[in-house]
Amino acid sequence: MRGIFLLALCALSLSCKKEGEVPVATAPKSPAFQMYKMSEMALLMEQMYVDNSRIKEAILADEAVADSLPAHYLRLLGATMTDPTDRDLFFNTQAELFLKAQRLVYEEPTQRKEHFNAMVESCIACHQVKCGGPIERIKKLLIP
Repeated sequence: MRGIFLLALCALSLSCKKEGEVPVATAPKSPAFQMYKMSEMALLMEQMYVDNSRIKEAILADEAVADSLPAHYLRLLGATMTDPTDRDLFFNTQAELFLKAQRLVYEEPTQRKEHFNAMVESCIACHQVKCGGPIERIKKLLIP
């Protein structure tokens, strides 16, 4: 009787698991979770969107904006892209056109609205060829 009791006690203790413990035999066999990491270019474009949202609000409120292009915009010419094959002659030409249009927003306050909308249109023109996903979001920057 004592032997049966000890055997039952051993079996019971081996079958119990600690709270939060997952038995090895039933552990999920899915691949490891990998978090999406934005490319340097994607991060830069997000920053430029935020910057230009603020500029749009300043223009609409008839407030001043900085008088020169922020230095981080120049990273557009060399930032690591999500798809490195997207950096080609078309992209480089469009990037230069964008930078020229963006500079005018800062440097020519008398026609700021027109320059701002031209800059937004340059973004749209590039994204129509390279990465169409954000076009609708970019269009929201246009000033009526």
